[in-house]
Amino acid sequence: MEFGRVPESELDQIDFSLPRDPAFNKEVLSGSRAKHPKVYLGCAKWGRTEWVGKIYPPKTKEKDFLDHYVKHYNSIELNATHYKLYGAAGIKKWADKAGDRDFTFCPKMYQGITHRGSLLNKDFAVSEFLRGIVAFEDKLGPVFVQLSDAFSPKRKEEVYTFLKSLPTDINFFLEVRHPDWFAKKDIWSELMQTLQSLNMGIVITDTAGRRDCAHMYLTIPKTFIRYVGNSLHPTDYPRVDAWISRMKKWLDKGMEELYFFMHMHDEAKSPELTVYMVDKMNQACGLNLIKPQFVTNTQPGLF
Repeated sequence: MEFGRVPESELDQIDFSLPRDPAFNKEVLSGSRAKHPKVYLGCAKWGRTEWVGKIYPPKTKEKDFLDHYVKHYNSIELNATHYKLYGAAGIKKWADKAGDRDFTFCPKMYQGITHRGSLLNKDFAVSEFLRGIVAFEDKLGPVFVQLSDAFSPKRKEEVYTFLKSLPTDINFFLEVRHPDWFAKKDIWSELMQTLQSLNMGIVITDTAGRRDCAHMYLTIPKTFIRYVGNSLHPTDYPRVDAWISRMKKWLDKGMEELYFFMHMHDEAKSPELTVYMVDKMNQACGLNLIKPQFVTNTQPGLF
């Protein structure tokens, strides 16, 4: 992910601290831990050739990557569906790869809907996208609706109309990127209230160059976090520590579902930071998340 990327020389000057929880969140979380909270952690793609010989066995063919990915993570932020409309048959094959595992696919909405012209009057594309993803059946997690960097609040009525048209039996999370969504408090408050009324989530994106996107708001008792690391830069580890502390707080206060997706500018190094995170999160939160298992006993670059 290139969004929010800054030169490595600037990383030590960035304030990576997470904002305090807004008072708004108290309306969303019950205040006591859910009986069986669900926690999912994954990456954006399984098709990483850099992982062959690292967490995928040597000489693994690309067609078999997903078979191995599901052994290391329990979720995927599925970017593939952003670039192409997939039919139900192809998606069912992906779902079947997960077998009886507690695994979720979180498909990103097709770019022909979200990034090309108006969001409205695209009934055919929306129908085809939805017809494909429902084939995930019980493996379907939240659907991730990303608006482009150029999509400003001047088009807020367009996005509200679009969101209201989506089916209510699928969970949607919205990601906004234009700075005016965050800078204009009345606009932001209206967006939060609208999403809450529609029972939809808001994506939290933690990336170096856009600290406004790490906003800490919750509109439903579920969260979808996109963490962008800097290829095992020393700042990555305390950032992960801060997230573990915040997620523990949210789980203790009633978070029902939590989705955390690990991104790196150099995705070859995502497994190392995932291992660091899972070990600490399992200990802090009393969980039993799976983590990448390396082909060899060494994990270069972890410390």
